[in-house]
Amino acid sequence: MLGQGKNAWQAEIDSAAELCDFLRFNCKYAEELYTQQPPKNSPGVWNRVEYRPLEGFVLAVSPFNFTAIGGNLAAAPALMGNVIIWKPAPAAVYSNYIIQKIFMEAGLPAGVIQFVPGPAPELVGACIAHPEFASLHFTGSTHVFKALWKQIADNIHVHKSYPRIVGETGGKNFHLIHPTADPKTVVPQSIRAAFEFQGQKCSALSRMYVPDSLWEEIKKEFQTEVAKIKVGDVADFSNFMTAVINQAAFDKIKSYIDFAKSSSEAEIICGGTYDDSKGYFIQPTVIATTNPHFKTMKEEIFGPVVTVYVYPSGDFDKMYQLIQDTTEYALTGAIFANDRHAVKNATNGLRHAAGNFYVNDKCTGAVVGQQPFGGARASGTNDKAGSINLLYRFVSVRTVKESFLPITDWSYPSNQ
Repeated sequence: MLGQGKNAWQAEIDSAAELCDFLRFNCKYAEELYTQQPPKNSPGVWNRVEYRPLEGFVLAVSPFNFTAIGGNLAAAPALMGNVIIWKPAPAAVYSNYIIQKIFMEAGLPAGVIQFVPGPAPELVGACIAHPEFASLHFTGSTHVFKALWKQIADNIHVHKSYPRIVGETGGKNFHLIHPTADPKTVVPQSIRAAFEFQGQKCSALSRMYVPDSLWEEIKKEFQTEVAKIKVGDVADFSNFMTAVINQAAFDKIKSYIDFAKSSSEAEIICGGTYDDSKGYFIQPTVIATTNPHFKTMKEEIFGPVVTVYVYPSGDFDKMYQLIQDTTEYALTGAIFANDRHAVKNATNGLRHAAGNFYVNDKCTGAVVGQQPFGGARASGTNDKAGSINLLYRFVSVRTVKESFLPITDWSYPSNQ
C-alpha cells in the first residue's frame, strides 16, 4: 500500500489473492501439461515426451504496479524447473523482496530464483549478452519490450539456444457503448475500469465510444459519480484513489490533461486538476473529444484519464474498424449492449482488437483460473498469464522412443 500507492482493496486482491491464485493454478496447469503424452504406441514400443526446463536461465523483468505479476514472472518458469534472475522495478523492490523471502521460507532452494535489483541497462544488458540466456519473461512498457527484443536479436549469435520471449506490455483499452446499453451500468463499470489504482493498470480503461443518444445521460452520471470519489492517503481506507507512482508519472499524466485543456477538439467533463505539493495526486479526469484520433484517444497515458468520443447512434458498426485503427494496442476491451445481435456483431467485428474481451463488464479485473490474461499486437505476445499456455513457453520438449522388440534383419519386406 505504501510503496505502490494502493488502497487496501487493490493491495489485497493483488499481492495476496492474485499471487496465491497464480501459484495454485500453475501447479494445476503443470500437472495437466505433464499428462500430454503421445496417444499411440506401436507393439513393443513405448513413446513418451519429457518436459525439460530450458537450457540456461530465465530473466524475469517485473513492473511496479502488480506484486502478483512480479511473483508470477519468477515463479511460473521456476515451477517448470528453470533458474531465474528476477529484476524488480525500482519502485517496487521492497514488496517484491518480501515475496522472494516468502518463497525462500516456503522451501525454495537457494539460487533457483535470484533476486537482483539494480540499474536496468547494466543488469539486463549483461543477462541478454550471456550465452546461457534462455528466456525473457517481461511485463512493462511496449517501448522497453521492443528495445529488449532488438537487443536479444543483436546477441543471438552468442546464445546457446534461441531465447523464448514472453511479454505483456501496454494497452489503450476501450469501452464500446451500444444505444441499448444502460447508463446506470456503464458509468460505474467505467469508473472502476478507468480510476482504480489511479489508472495504473495495463488493462485500465482509457477510451470510450458513446452513442449521441446516450451521451447526455452518461455525462451527467459521470459528473455525479466522479464527484463522489475520494483521493488521498492510503492510510485513509475511505479513499478510492491515492497518488500516482512518482514525479515522472505525474508529469506525463499532467501533460495530457493540459493538452486537452488547450485543444479546441476537447473538453474536460470531470476532474482535470492535480497537485504534487505533497504526493503525486491527480483527480479522476474525463475528457470528451470531437476527434476520434485525438491524442488522448491514441496514446497510452497510464493514469486516471479517460477520453470519450461521441458517435452518431446509427454508426455503431463503424466503430469496430475505428477502434482497431486508432492505436497499435490490443489488450482489453468491452462492449455494453442489451441487444444480443449487437453483442454478436461486436464480438466478431472486434475479434483482434483485444486479447481480453468483456461483454457488459469492465475491461479490467481478469481473475486467474477464470480469464487468462494477455493481448497481442503492441500489447505483447499473448501467452496468457494464468493459463497452461504460459507454462509451455518455459519447457523444452524431448521425445523418447524406447523399443522392446529387437530386430535381426535390416531389410524390409519390399526388398525381398
